[in-house]
Amino acid sequence: MIDLFIFDVDKIMIEIDLITNKKWRDILEPEFSKKYFKDLNSFLKNEYSNYNIYPPKKEIFNALNQLDFDEVNVIIIGQDPYHDKNQANGIAFSINNGIDYPPSLKNILKELEQDLNKNTSNVELKNWSKQGVLLLNSILTVRENQASSHKERGWEIFTTKIIEHLAKKQKDLIFLLWGNYASNKIKKIDMTTHHILKTSHPSPLSSYRGFFGCRHFSKTNEILKKINKKEIKWV
Repeated sequence: MIDLFIFDVDKIMIEIDLITNKKWRDILEPEFSKKYFKDLNSFLKNEYSNYNIYPPKKEIFNALNQLDFDEVNVIIIGQDPYHDKNQANGIAFSINNGIDYPPSLKNILKELEQDLNKNTSNVELKNWSKQGVLLLNSILTVRENQASSHKERGWEIFTTKIIEHLAKKQKDLIFLLWGNYASNKIKKIDMTTHHILKTSHPSPLSSYRGFFGCRHFSKTNEILKKINKKEIKWV
């Protein structure tokens, strides 16, 4: 049992119990006792106590809890959660029901509609998670209205460890790398047994540099079909 459990629960912000998926918990439990994660925990305790932080604590690990380690086939890497009120839900690029689409999500759905020639008005990214798509932000929390406010506090180390475990223990994973940030995230990880699809970020600032027209959704399904895995119902 790791040292984290001996502390008073009121002094802990992020407990291993928040990862409800047993396989992920077993893999990631050693991270919770490392110095970087203890430092992250101290930082988050202060942040959640004094500011509006997204997503809610119980949703931080939603991307992992909704998808078993062995069921991951596709990985989409984001940067940090949406920082406006009630947007973030622990799944990269996804939003809660009833919330206006942020610009990046609008562009994702626009490309999806053009790629598959289907209406995307009812698409929920949570449904992608249930089909083997891990939508993982590199930074898992953010202060309200302050993008990248939890940058370089330890989350990047933790999420890189997630990708390292996947890349090492599985094969034929499909990585959708949108933008330089996502591409840099995997630079030191052995990707020789996996599939990489790269383009610009769907942000309005860069979507015109290659994201529109990349056809990553249909290309992903083409790869899945070739390796005898179930295709994603994106829409």
